[in-house]
Formats: sequence, C-alpha cells, structure tokens
Amino acid sequence: METVTYLKDGVLILEPSGKIIGEAIPKLRQILLKYVDTTQTPSILINFARVHKMDSAGLGVFITAYNMARAKGGRIGIINVDKHIKNLIVRSRLIRIFERFDSEEASLSALSESI
Repeated sequence: METVTYLKDGVLILEPSGKIIGEAIPKLRQILLKYVDTTQTPSILINFARVHKMDSAGLGVFITAYNMARAKGGRIGIINVDKHIKNLIVRSRLIRIFERFDSEEASLSALSESI
C-alpha cells in the first residue's frame, strides 16, 4: 500500500491506495497519529478512491485517529467509499462517526470551518 498525503486549506488529505491490511497498517497509523498528535485542531479527509480492500485492523487505525482528533475538536471526513469498505464500516456500526462527503471540494469547505 502506498499513501499520498498533502495539506489543502488546512486539511490533511490522505489518499491510500491498494490494500489497507497487514504490513501497511503501521505506516498508515504513523502518518495519521503523528498528524493528529501535532495539530491543535486536526481536520482530515480520507479519499478511498484507490483502496481495494481493508480489514478490521485498518479500520481500527481510522477509529483511533478519529477518537484522538475528536478529543482535540477535530474532524475526519471520507470520500469515494466503495461498497466493500462501506459494508465494513456499516457492519462495524461506525457509519455515523465518519463524515461522508460527495466531493473533495464539499469536504474541504466543511472541514476547514473547524480550523
């Protein structure tokens, strides 16, 4: 798995690609948690457009980041979620914690308000 990250309008945009499983998880955890830990009010957008598979450990990384960001008044949004990842989120009963957006522009507008 490879992950592209960049800041836009004060929002960290995370674009993982491939599979969020196994050996890919520690690197993803490091990226997310370092950003949340070093940012006063973290706002993150996760673009799932190029993710083909994710397991519960991968989902756990996003839940940990969400909890840490939320404790600091931050927010996490998601876009381009395919049916397989959406099913994982729904089955885990986590569909309500991640803010879902239709586009990057809509998410940036909403998430940058909290900065």
